[in-house]
Amino acid sequence: NNMIYGYARVSTKKQLDGNGLEVQEKALLDAGADTVVKEQYTGTTMQRPKLDVLLEQLTAGDTLMAAKLDRIARTAAEGAAVIRSLQERGVAVHILNIGILDNSTTGRLMMNVLLAFAEFERDMIVERTQAGREIARTHAGYREGRRPLPQARKDAAVAMIRNGYSYKEACEATGLSRSTVLRAVQVVRGKHSL
Repeated sequence: NNMIYGYARVSTKKQLDGNGLEVQEKALLDAGADTVVKEQYTGTTMQRPKLDVLLEQLTAGDTLMAAKLDRIARTAAEGAAVIRSLQERGVAVHILNIGILDNSTTGRLMMNVLLAFAEFERDMIVERTQAGREIARTHAGYREGRRPLPQARKDAAVAMIRNGYSYKEACEATGLSRSTVLRAVQVVRGKHSL
């Protein structure tokens, strides 16, 4: 017998209004979920053990339901990959604020829209990372290919942050860890208020 599994998730750090477990659970049950798997994780780890188990359990004819795509994936690209692998196994995915992503005409259309967003997202990341490297290269001592001097990499990361890039992008472009970049920014902010 086919089951509709709801999946609700919150990260403990941001219990945002409308994203609380109870709110998600109610929305999923109201939409027809037979059972709801609830998960809570801290912002530091991206592990979702309950979701992993649920994804393995689903069989052809079942439906995975979530309030929003960001509950089951961090990016459109990841969402598209998860949904596609489920579709191949005959599992439908129902995202409440998008619709049912199955093999119907509408489902395929929504999937194409999602894939277009995933591609856009990847292009943006690539473009921004390249632009970040360009900024990084303008800093003395930052050499592409060879390990640049640590200070030059830190300066480049700080320059990227000042230019409106995210910490993730600065880390990707300079190869530094987030904590290193955070410290470098704090050091600079200490010297002269940014």
